[in-house]
Amino acid sequence: MKRLGSIGVVLTALSWSGLLAGMLAVGGCAAPATEQAKTSDPITESDEPEHRRRARIRMELAVGYFEQGKTSIALDELKQVILADPTFPDAFNLRGLVYMRMNDMGQAEDSFRRAVALNPRDANTLHNLGWLQCQQRRYDDAQRSFEQALNSPIYGDRAKTLMAQGLCLARAGKPGDAERSLSKAYELDAGNPIIGYNLANLLYARGDLQRAQFYIRRLNNTELANAETLWLGVKVERKIGDQVALAQLGEQLRKRYPQSREVTLLDKGAFDD
Repeated sequence: MKRLGSIGVVLTALSWSGLLAGMLAVGGCAAPATEQAKTSDPITESDEPEHRRRARIRMELAVGYFEQGKTSIALDELKQVILADPTFPDAFNLRGLVYMRMNDMGQAEDSFRRAVALNPRDANTLHNLGWLQCQQRRYDDAQRSFEQALNSPIYGDRAKTLMAQGLCLARAGKPGDAERSLSKAYELDAGNPIIGYNLANLLYARGDLQRAQFYIRRLNNTELANAETLWLGVKVERKIGDQVALAQLGEQLRKRYPQSREVTLLDKGAFDD
């Protein structure tokens, strides 16, 4: 069974906004802690209670509908899941994601908290709760939720949570802490363009040009480069004084994204906008 994991970050401000605004990770399904506590062995199909089997089947449908963007149908399926088994934490986690997509943050938070109450060790739900709190500018609450997620020794999406934590810290006006979180995220997932761009942008903002150049060059040398990353590269090379690299990046920017805002800024020489 597929299970909805950590919702991706909605990118604004210090962001690599060319990516989809809502990345969604889908991982393996873990049995809820309420049932795991009864036995040292994980629950398998042979000893799965009938009510959980029914709930699991509906849950698979709900995940599929959510992934297809059919939010209302996913919510209807989740109502059936919770009716069949009100102790199913995955259902409440997914319900929280559904309500976030519907911009009903009150219902979303209630759902995430119910999921955490049923399975306090679920780092995916704690990540989602933290990102919701960040959207509401409840930065201290968000950091506590992110740290709880990161404290899980079996959490497999640490890079994603460190990335979200870093972006949230940047929003909170804590660039030093944001840089540390993003650096840790980069160590775990160097190929993630959101991490690479935001880390380079923070370094550029505080004048660490050599390191900013390293990260943005590495990103711009991949197929994931876009107008925003090329523009940051232009600004970095200009500050460093590498006219050859600046010209090459400017040429790429004009050729690949002629109608972009970044080309307009380049033509105006508005490097500080």
